Amino acid sequence: MLSPFEWMIAKRYLWPGKGEAFIALVAGISVGVVMLSVAMLVIVMSVMNGFRAELLDKIVGLNGHAVVQAYGGRLDNWEDVLARVKATPGVTDASPLIERPLLVQYEGRTEAVFVRGQTDKDIAELGEKVLLGDIGALRAGANRVAIGSRLAQNIGVRVGDTITIINPQGRATPFGTSIRQVGYEVAAIFEVGIYDYDEKFVVLPMKEAQTLLLMGDSVGMIEVTVQDPDKVGEILRPVADALTGRAVVADWKTINSALFEALQVERVAMFFALSFMVLVAAFNILSSLVMLVRAKTRDIAIMRTMGATRRSMLKIFVTTGTTVGAIGTLAGLMLGATVLFFREPIVDFIAFATGQEIWDPEVRFLSTLPSRTDPWEILGIVTLALGMSFLATLYPAFKAANTDPVQVLRYE
Repeated sequence: MLSPFEWMIAKRYLWPGKGEAFIALVAGISVGVVMLSVAMLVIVMSVMNGFRAELLDKIVGLNGHAVVQAYGGRLDNWEDVLARVKATPGVTDASPLIERPLLVQYEGRTEAVFVRGQTDKDIAELGEKVLLGDIGALRAGANRVAIGSRLAQNIGVRVGDTITIINPQGRATPFGTSIRQVGYEVAAIFEVGIYDYDEKFVVLPMKEAQTLLLMGDSVGMIEVTVQDPDKVGEILRPVADALTGRAVVADWKTINSALFEALQVERVAMFFALSFMVLVAAFNILSSLVMLVRAKTRDIAIMRTMGATRRSMLKIFVTTGTTVGAIGTLAGLMLGATVLFFREPIVDFIAFATGQEIWDPEVRFLSTLPSRTDPWEILGIVTLALGMSFLATLYPAFKAANTDPVQVLRYE
């Protein structure tokens, strides 16, 4: 704890006098650099956390945590497999799924798409993401589908229009394979938030997909959701062992391994690189305190002759430098929170001012800039900033504490 005398001197040194404008400028720059470094770390780490979490939520929301996929793309007697999966401890939900790459045509425009046959329950859950139309209109035998918003824009489709889905693997005839073309009315347009999904996916009821793909009662895979996504491999290991040679279990980590590994490496690299900004801020604090000690050498000598101890001098300058770091850290947290709160308008303004697309959904997968703040990471950033600020005060503080008043005041 600081004594009233030590605290008074520390506050005095935090606000240099009129004749010490240069020292005040350097101290102000130190606060500014700490503020910017902390804010940059908070912003970048929150955006990267948000990107990973949002991407995982949207991918899992459409694909589940894992899929049980048959060799050859056809899973016969899937009811038994579904019952086994649902009975596995840690599994919260499982449902059959069909997904095949086909072609969609509308008024001469053709696009490659993924046709997804889903159960009525899964289709109903997609209702939260519907922009236009009624997802409840998708019923077996109604010849209706739901398509992604980007796909609708690309081929110029609106709710109520009829699109043609082309299946090259049609029925065999004496004259060769007959390409299967079926018309479907667009009942709803949805937006998941992942560019590739919104551009490629066409959803229809399971029975409609089986008829279109000539699959009979078979399905392509079983979609699985578990309690703990990070332990999905351990939870589904008994299922994988039981289905060896018949089907393969692929979890979200395997399916998207390259993407999430790249995100993790980039996250660590960005934190390491931006941490050097905190080091630069610490050097600014060090330089401002060295200048302050040199400017106050005579005052330090006088205080020493009046009875101030070396410990008091040490505490005064450590408090001064650490307070500068604490003020910069607090300001950085406030600046980071402000930028994150207004991140979308800021991105739009930069795009308007520069004429460049800052957040391109085609490259970034997500339609909007996400953010998710981790309290433990914020605590780590604050600890790093305050720790570096404290270390930066030690050399000038020891220099001030070891000042010899006899040598300084000899010729006074």
